[in-house]
Amino acid sequence: MTSYKNIIFDLGGVILTIDYKRTIEAFRNLGIVNADTLYSKAAQTSLFDNLEKGLISESDFYDGIRLINDKQITNIQIRDAWNAILIGLPEENVVFLEKLKKSHRLFLLSNTNSIHEKAYREMIVKQYGTFIFDELFEKMYLSHHIHMRKPEREIFEYVLTDSKLNINETCFIDDSPQHVDGAERVGIRSYLLKDKSIVEFENLKI
Repeated sequence: MTSYKNIIFDLGGVILTIDYKRTIEAFRNLGIVNADTLYSKAAQTSLFDNLEKGLISESDFYDGIRLINDKQITNIQIRDAWNAILIGLPEENVVFLEKLKKSHRLFLLSNTNSIHEKAYREMIVKQYGTFIFDELFEKMYLSHHIHMRKPEREIFEYVLTDSKLNINETCFIDDSPQHVDGAERVGIRSYLLKDKSIVEFENLKI
């Protein structure tokens, strides 16, 4: 990676290993029979978007899940099912980022939420003894803190402006086509992760 000085990474599915099917299965185990369509139903009510933008509280989210599914399940049960998506931070990714940091400015840009943030922070500290992202990234941009989310144009412009990044020296890596398209529309050279491992970018001259 020689052509670009700044690299903006997505989190889930790029750096952090996740599996949506685990959350769907966890919700099914709670008796939510339509778990596989939960995301689309919640999208219709903007529940997930609002959580990721930090526009509603965790309690509002839990109440929204109960309302959508008409199930008497506790906040803790919903939280644990919601967090089942999180698997861990592969050591190879940490090694790769540590190497990359020697020659590049690294940033994190994620559509996430306060519930997941608490869980993956705890998970990473348990794995590595510290929240190692503080050492790997110059700055983390989390949607629920800045009240914007990908693929909105504003969030990419905000990152560029806030960290004073030259757009011609910056690239973006994500595993979602719509997010890559959003960054490209702003003029940020972007790469779609295909095999769910950032190590595939190690030999790219970008």
